[in-house]
Amino acid sequence: MGKVTRRGFLGGTAALGGAAMTVELTGLTKPAQAAGGPPFGPVVVRPADPRYDDLAVRRTNQRFRPQPDYFHVVGSTEQVVAAVNEAVRAGRRVTVRSGGHCYENFVGDGAQVVIDMCEMSEVYFDAERGALAIEAGATLMQAYRKLYLGWGVTIPGGQCGGVAAGGHIAGGGYGPLSRRDGLTVDYLHAVEVVVVDRAGRARAVVATRNPADPNHDLWWAHTGGGGGNFGIVTRYWMRDPNATGGDPAKLLPRPPAEVLSGVAVWSWEGMTKESFRRLLRNYAEWHVRNSVPGSPQVSLWGSLLIPGRQAGADPGGMVLPAQIDASVPDAERVLRDHFAAVADGVTPEVFVPPLIRDPWFQAVRTLSLGAESESGRYKGKSAYLRKPFADEQADVAFDALHQAGDVSSRGLLWLLSYGGQVNTVPPAATASVERQSILKALHLVTWDEGQDGAAHLEWVRRLHQRTFAATGGVPVPGGGSGGAYINYPDIDHADPAWNTSGVPWSTIYYGDNYARLQRVKARWDPRNVFRHALSVRPPA
Repeated sequence: MGKVTRRGFLGGTAALGGAAMTVELTGLTKPAQAAGGPPFGPVVVRPADPRYDDLAVRRTNQRFRPQPDYFHVVGSTEQVVAAVNEAVRAGRRVTVRSGGHCYENFVGDGAQVVIDMCEMSEVYFDAERGALAIEAGATLMQAYRKLYLGWGVTIPGGQCGGVAAGGHIAGGGYGPLSRRDGLTVDYLHAVEVVVVDRAGRARAVVATRNPADPNHDLWWAHTGGGGGNFGIVTRYWMRDPNATGGDPAKLLPRPPAEVLSGVAVWSWEGMTKESFRRLLRNYAEWHVRNSVPGSPQVSLWGSLLIPGRQAGADPGGMVLPAQIDASVPDAERVLRDHFAAVADGVTPEVFVPPLIRDPWFQAVRTLSLGAESESGRYKGKSAYLRKPFADEQADVAFDALHQAGDVSSRGLLWLLSYGGQVNTVPPAATASVERQSILKALHLVTWDEGQDGAAHLEWVRRLHQRTFAATGGVPVPGGGSGGAYINYPDIDHADPAWNTSGVPWSTIYYGDNYARLQRVKARWDPRNVFRHALSVRPPA
């Protein structure tokens, strides 16, 4: 697999931030400047500067390399406003990067100025707003650490610790606590965004959850509308909408004190097509039966990884890591019953090593992926699943992954736990429209420098297309599918060569919420300054 491990890619689209610092971990309303000095930046880095190449490679998908006229590394909202004003006045195309975890070339494609948010990475309690603030460049691991050590709380975000808040939250955000607690955006209290008006002037706007807020529609657009659409997010404020009072230790979910985790493993050796069907069906049906909010089972989260068969004596196999809140009554039984239900009737026999019990933050650090383990050349294609794969769809995966080959051995089908509390929110309440699915599916392939990238792209495209052949090669919402996840963007969904469904890409990602997102776009980005291959289009 090269530099990309098969554990990664849970986090979303934006990422790698710099070190965060506050005066102390509790009770403060504003972050302090490092060592009492002036704020960072701004820093403009042009191609002749030796730092340029370092900034150009600061991304996880090595398929793409941004080569703008300059990178603008910022340290405050005011600096973002100034940077955008300068670029717009000069007629330069602007893109933004929280860290670079994008599946597609949204940062580099046509960019003349890349505004880099990595040094805006503070996490702190804002007493004035009564919410916990996370700047756009803060990585999820930085946010988890500060929120937990400071106040004993967390957000239900992704498992990839190097992903940053900037794009992750805007695209919806989900992770191991989402079945219990919902999506990350279900806790979005307010967002600060640098927007550009019709005259080309940039300014910072704060939009809140309050329906009476005249900027409320901009808040709504950032509850799943995706990054790079309406402006540049500089910070988010997070608070449980049901929380009362101003104690920061009571404003967000408390994570489990301990996590009980384990893994189930099946070998490719002896795995038949019929048994493979059973494995996929068992896994999905467990989620159909066990996604009732408040039940012990929604505290269980897992991800079934099915890598391509390897050549040689050890063909590898399917791996199901899963974890549960250790305080759930009979947690060990629930976890073992999960493994048994998935393994029921499947041959070869499942192997389950001893379970592991860890404090929550230790488990997060152990199970999280850093930026290094996510980097490489890759192509990912996602889908929400409302029902188990049909046998025909399981057969497509088996045929693509079972036969060992130079390309298929670098491929992966990934089925991630979903549903539960996520599905209690009405589809129109947030821009994250899909609130019916039980699993997320990801088709992925990776390759190394010097290998035939075109062959690997063709392989994963065919796998995705054949999986959803009954709906034109894409996961059209309705029936067994629920569309696709914008934090795993795939430009092929907008390509009629790969999407023959007649359903536009915007419906696949946004469903009935797209028209409202277009109205928000028209109001807040009337010049279409912030755009990419799958950005929200201004209304006709």
